[in-house]
Amino acid sequence: MPTLHVISHSPFGDDRLSSCLRLLAGEDALLLCGDAVYALRDGSEPQRLLQTAALEQRLFALDEDLQARGIHSELANAVDYQGFVALSLHYDKVNSWL
Repeated sequence: MPTLHVISHSPFGDDRLSSCLRLLAGEDALLLCGDAVYALRDGSEPQRLLQTAALEQRLFALDEDLQARGIHSELANAVDYQGFVALSLHYDKVNSWL
């Protein structure tokens, strides 16, 4: 059952991102929002983890949060709120990492 995993906390404060990446199944996707988009900062350890995970077309980031934090990344597909809703409907489950 494909799941959309949503992380909103900074990857520099805890291990939610690495825990999530260990549990991702082959059809699961990951959406970064809020301070979690800092994981896409060039040269950071979280960015390396995301690159290693080889999520290809299954890694998303909320565009508004990328813009607010001045982050530009080709690693994640930027989505707006409508895209977030569409992703939530596309996947069988949504798991928010609180």
